[in-house]
Amino acid sequence: MDGRGLNGSRALPRLARKRSGAKSGLCLPVLCTAVLMAGCSLMPDYQRPPSPAAAQYPTATQPAPRHADWRTLFNDPALRQLIETALVNNRDLRVAALNVQAFQAQYRIQRADLVPAVAANANELRQRMPSSVTGGPAQITSAYTVNLGISAYELDLFGRVRSLSEQALQSWLATEQARRSAELSLVANVANAYLTWRADQQLLELSRDTLAADEQSLHLTTRNREAGRSSALEQAQARTSVDSSRVNLARYQRLVAQDLNSLTLLVGAPLPAQLPALPLASELVSPLPAGLPSDLLQRRPDILQAEYQLKAANANIGAARAAFFPNVSLTANAGTASRDLSGLFSAGSSAWTFQPQISLPIFNAGSLRASLDYARLQKDVAIAEYEKSIQTAFQEVADGLAARSTYEQQLQAQRNLVQATQDYYNLAQNRYRNGVDSSLTFLDAQRSLFSSQQALISDRLAQLVAEVNLYTALGGGWHYVQLGTASRRLSD
Repeated sequence: MDGRGLNGSRALPRLARKRSGAKSGLCLPVLCTAVLMAGCSLMPDYQRPPSPAAAQYPTATQPAPRHADWRTLFNDPALRQLIETALVNNRDLRVAALNVQAFQAQYRIQRADLVPAVAANANELRQRMPSSVTGGPAQITSAYTVNLGISAYELDLFGRVRSLSEQALQSWLATEQARRSAELSLVANVANAYLTWRADQQLLELSRDTLAADEQSLHLTTRNREAGRSSALEQAQARTSVDSSRVNLARYQRLVAQDLNSLTLLVGAPLPAQLPALPLASELVSPLPAGLPSDLLQRRPDILQAEYQLKAANANIGAARAAFFPNVSLTANAGTASRDLSGLFSAGSSAWTFQPQISLPIFNAGSLRASLDYARLQKDVAIAEYEKSIQTAFQEVADGLAARSTYEQQLQAQRNLVQATQDYYNLAQNRYRNGVDSSLTFLDAQRSLFSSQQALISDRLAQLVAEVNLYTALGGGWHYVQLGTASRRLSD
């Protein structure tokens, strides 16, 4: 039984006893019975559905000893600076935070229905009655009233109002998790956009260096062609390499500009002219321990959001069940009334009104039954969405662990390939300049070197992005406290 409903209901008998002992004695048992019945709830007991995911990841992992924050996850000071700016200025995150405040306000509105609303009213009534009505001369009468009371307060006998309040609370908590999910996605998106920008910058520099080397080769081949030491085919192939390098240069210039625009939109403010960035080959992202599958139920905001939505659907069933039972509402007020303003607060001017009302549904063409069926179906949908969120989280973490275990091997193999193609390029260049081989071998070595260097940058970017995605899949690294304490903060 709720203490607020008890206090609100007892105020009415006190007013009645002051006005009329007989009538208040009759009303008191009725009110006491209603108060004792208040607090009953038809809302089903919530049971968390069992997890549909496996008990462990396909790739073996160690338990996480701590939750890594993104500030400790990212070692690049430029990236940390951009994330800090984005968390303050990003408009999508700002909208998500405002939605949380809006749902919080809706919960406070719904919770206010648990207690009676007390209002004070002062009225003046002046009325002229014509002689045709009074049977004599026309009369002008005046009446003044001052009342304090409640209007149409619903006694929550079967928990309908309480269920709606619980539904509003769980919806608010789900929105808070949606905001946290948006914050987590923003951190990951800024990191991925920044890393992509840095990788495209390196590819742009590589394209410039390759174009310079190709132009030098074309110049050398042209001189040999004029001296009769090379063919027209070799000169055409050298010119083809130059044109291909110019295409790559223009493409990466465009990508770098677009990456900068995307990063600026995510950050929500212009980027600083100077960023203290680390090289892409350095350890920009620290390794993140994966933890256990059960940790996802407490850390992933999308899973928590789905569970809060499931609890809200469960509360709606209680409200739909309560609609089958009588609805009892009370209207009562006490004050003074007088024909003269001067006698408004004089002795004998007191007045009171007590008006209980009971509404019992008899025939509604199956509307209440359909509402209950709909509420139950919505809960079944929420259960399916909750289970799907767990399966999705499990798959994303498993993919991240698989990527972590293979990218290091792939990168090492790619580094070895770059070194081998560099040696091949150096040998081919010396042999071509000494006239041992034709320019065809040299141009082939040059293309192979550019391709292997380009692939190394792309693989390094893919490895960093995979670490960021694993961080997102694990639900971030904030020391998270369940929002069940949020409702207590409202009453502070």
